[in-house]
Amino acid sequence: MSYYELMGTFELSFIFAILALGTFITFKILDFPDLTVEGSFPFGASVAAVLITTGGPFFSNPWIATLIAGVAGFGAGYVTALLNVKFKILHILSGILVATALYSINIRVMDGPNVPLLGVDTVFTVFDDVEFMASYEAKTIFLGALVLAIKFALDTFLATGVGLSMRASGANAAMAAANGVDVGKMRLMGVGIANALAAIAGALFAQTIGASDAQSGVGMIIIGLASVIIGMSLLPSRLMWHATFAVVAGTVIYRLAIAVALNSDATGLNASDLQMVTAFLVVLVLVVQHYTSGYRAAKKGRKS
Repeated sequence: MSYYELMGTFELSFIFAILALGTFITFKILDFPDLTVEGSFPFGASVAAVLITTGGPFFSNPWIATLIAGVAGFGAGYVTALLNVKFKILHILSGILVATALYSINIRVMDGPNVPLLGVDTVFTVFDDVEFMASYEAKTIFLGALVLAIKFALDTFLATGVGLSMRASGANAAMAAANGVDVGKMRLMGVGIANALAAIAGALFAQTIGASDAQSGVGMIIIGLASVIIGMSLLPSRLMWHATFAVVAGTVIYRLAIAVALNSDATGLNASDLQMVTAFLVVLVLVVQHYTSGYRAAKKGRKS
């Protein structure tokens, strides 16, 4: 793997780390299996791409377009949680329904299956004129700093009263409700925030590859889950700041493993094998985790 390919791997890792932090909120904090990201990721890409290309002097600003994409993603997640909280539709089914609807909505938004981002300014355009390093290095550093900023913001939020209520709602909804926590409100907010992060990741991804596509959300839930599972399996901790760091680290490890597997001539794999390799890595980590936890439990039992 060349240095350029390595930096490209880190670049994608940091974008998907934003998605993974959103997945962490739904699956680990709220205990809410959410499949909306399959639609909210390309939704963010679609909204940002359309605004950048046709949004006029104000909304075509890529930074503003990316923020609006996040707001759109929040709305998508809010609808998913609303279907579950208000209408008692199963959370998984709610996510599937919204993600399915978003596929058609994305095509409507883009007025077609994709929108190219050629010859327009993106959030990365500013790095094209950096003199002391290559543009791709500057982009990677920027994305790494952005992920850390989002991670610290999430850590801070989860340490507030609202954040603690959200964590309590996921850990034990009945107990949280008995202590006056509005569990439904916490789910609406949490799933909304998770999908806002997914949409921002989608917007950044579109600006990185130079186009938004209605199909770009396929497999995103697997990427998010793989990153969370790998990170929290390799770096287990009950501390929240450590858990969010593990998610970011898990994303990087996952993308590096994928890059090595697909770029190695010995494996005989190609880009079309991405989903298969991802499934294999997740299964491998879960199997190792299962036997490791069993061994630790048996060892602890012998000592007692």
